Amino acid sequence: MSWIENRFEEGLIVTSLDWAINWGRSNAIWPMTFGLACCAIEMMAVGASRFDIDRFGAGAFRATPRQSDLMIVAGTVTYKMASRVKRLYHQMPEPKYVIAMGACTIGGGPYFKHGYHVVKGVDLVVPVDVYVPGCPPRPEALLEGLMRLQDKIRGQSIAKDRWRDVKEEAFASA
Repeated sequence: MSWIENRFEEGLIVTSLDWAINWGRSNAIWPMTFGLACCAIEMMAVGASRFDIDRFGAGAFRATPRQSDLMIVAGTVTYKMASRVKRLYHQMPEPKYVIAMGACTIGGGPYFKHGYHVVKGVDLVVPVDVYVPGCPPRPEALLEGLMRLQDKIRGQSIAKDRWRDVKEEAFASA
């Protein structure tokens, strides 16, 4: 028998502040309404009733970056669009997360070899937290990526995250 048993009233929950904050963050992710190409159709399907992203607390797609904490980059990122993607990312409040969805987003896709206008991976523009491969990836794959992001959020600490700051500085100077 441990010393803490029978010391508290029934119905009292003892937990860490990290766990409580991360539980709230991971179950209330608000993605930005943002699609660049054909992968955006699959992203829209995730929000429909068949796949129902609301089950994961991420169904409130926001129209402005100032109200969202998840950017799902779905589609081909061109050099012309890269500066806008970066601007939208910087307008999002902290903590912010990025999911790269699709082969074109992750590595340039079929345009990599012959296209001079395509960014060879969105991770050259903004820091990416989760990669969802495929051309286009199925809606189930995006839901799996969302669950991996939730796992990542649950493992964070409210203490200063030094790696995130280093990563942000590297992208701010680029």
